[in-house]
Amino acid sequence: MSAPLHRRWLAVAGATAAFALIAAGCTSNTPEADDTAAAVAPAAAGSNDEPGDKVTIAFSGPAADHGWLGAINSAAKAEAEKYSDVDFVMAEGTNDVSVQISQIEQFINDGVDAIVLLPSDGAALTEVATKAMNAGIPVVNVDREFSDPNAARTTVLGDNYGMGVSAGEYICEQLGGTAGAKVAEIAGVDSLPLTQDRSRGFKDALTKCGLKVDARVAAGFTVETGEEAASELLQANPKLDAIWNHDDDQGIGVLAAIDAAGRDEFFMVGGAGSKNAMDAIKADDTVLKATVIYPSTQGADGVKLARLLAQNKGMSDLVDAAVPRTVQLYAPIVTKENVDEYLPIGFAS
Repeated sequence: MSAPLHRRWLAVAGATAAFALIAAGCTSNTPEADDTAAAVAPAAAGSNDEPGDKVTIAFSGPAADHGWLGAINSAAKAEAEKYSDVDFVMAEGTNDVSVQISQIEQFINDGVDAIVLLPSDGAALTEVATKAMNAGIPVVNVDREFSDPNAARTTVLGDNYGMGVSAGEYICEQLGGTAGAKVAEIAGVDSLPLTQDRSRGFKDALTKCGLKVDARVAAGFTVETGEEAASELLQANPKLDAIWNHDDDQGIGVLAAIDAAGRDEFFMVGGAGSKNAMDAIKADDTVLKATVIYPSTQGADGVKLARLLAQNKGMSDLVDAAVPRTVQLYAPIVTKENVDEYLPIGFAS
């Protein structure tokens, strides 16, 4: 992560910590005596990257059926490999809820020290995550939230609502007070709360500058669904001024549909921050002029926090002794002017 991004992450984490920290680094009841409290308090921060107690961290996530999820998995594994005191166990990615539940149950039976879990379905994985927590195994929930926050010790999130806001504000800036400007949206999977949050943020941002979503279609975070959805959108709307596409993986298909239709009267904003999208923005030779970051570092951040929890450590960048309850990452807009800053964290679609 580049230095500017690291500073932004710390700023967000610090702001979150102001209202979302818990007071102890374990899941036991309140100690009866002060000397007991001192014994279980998280270790003083400051040397957290130095080798500590050997711990086993288990990871489970969905199948890497598109670039962003592939980057989540590879970044999590790479982060774990940085530490000589971490044994990393990665379950095979799956979109089958019952299979993922069985993976977590196996982790519990194996007595791992911490679990990092990006659930295929947050609500469906809540019960087994709670089971792990009740067994004394801290769970770090990544990206897709459980239906009960108590199912995780710490949750690492991207800012889906903020993505929509960033995309909407950029479009507002580019279109200014253009009367009758037509704005379209190509969403991801509509049934997912993250898609709903992105659309809500986008709508709210546009409303503030007097614009609205004039046309909307949903895709499925894949190249094929992106191309299909964009073709439908373009056929139904002969004139557009701007498009926000939620996901850069499906954006490959979106751009293919745009090229096939011979359309270039509008500009497009992407989402997530793939390397190919950033390369196109830098080259400035397509309708894609910006993208909004949705960090693929979330799994790696989850591993880093899981290690601290398993070793009973705090975060050296915070005054508070404990790892935060929630960490929400930043959703900045990437344009030709600042793309070089973000290219190092771009993922391959």
